[in-house]
Amino acid sequence: MAEIYGKRDGLCRGKGGSMHIADVDKGMLGANGIVGGGPPMNCGVGLSAKVRGTDQVGVSFTGDGGSNQGTFLESLNLAAVWHLPCIFVVENNGYAESTSDRFHASGVDIAKRADGFGMPGVVVDGHDFFAVYEAAGAAIDRARAGGGPSLLECKVNRYYGHFEGDQQTYRAPGEVDELRRSRDCLDAYAARVTSAGEVSADDLRRVDDEVLALIDDAVSKAKAAPEPEPADLLTDVYVKY
Repeated sequence: MAEIYGKRDGLCRGKGGSMHIADVDKGMLGANGIVGGGPPMNCGVGLSAKVRGTDQVGVSFTGDGGSNQGTFLESLNLAAVWHLPCIFVVENNGYAESTSDRFHASGVDIAKRADGFGMPGVVVDGHDFFAVYEAAGAAIDRARAGGGPSLLECKVNRYYGHFEGDQQTYRAPGEVDELRRSRDCLDAYAARVTSAGEVSADDLRRVDDEVLALIDDAVSKAKAAPEPEPADLLTDVYVKY
């Protein structure tokens, strides 16, 4: 996935590999089904911002498996050579589909690969909203000031399988249950803001209720909507000029 940010934005995402999300009006330029396909798009975004002289910053999101693709490393090199305002975010959840990073990644941190391209590489706890926000903000500020690209590795975890129906037999017994109990980013956020007196538990419950209502409404509308027509298969498939 590649995105372009027009202002300082925090990044807190718990699951890598979102391949089919796009909202151009919000700066989400769309993704594709090619693993590791986002970083090259990110370079295009950064080059566009640099040529046009805007303060926009390109951001791509890649999983730990995707970070082993040649496109990822080539994009780091290109962004560094061209000094582009890009942030490359790696959501390291420890598994490339069903393969543990113990078997597919050499080295302790993916962020250390940034050293080979002369850019900063930062490791952050992806469960900590505030840590991610600060690290992302620093990288974006650096890019805007002409400092070039950065690599941000967020250490996260995955509660679900790689696909619907994945039995996750490659994971240790009780691994997911323990993660749910001790490493839930929403629980950590709620505990921190309520203990600091910034937000009340009632406020958070109200947000949860609003979100659940939106989801229920979307599901109801989808079920009530008419079946698509055959011609709809070609909608948004081909570019029209």
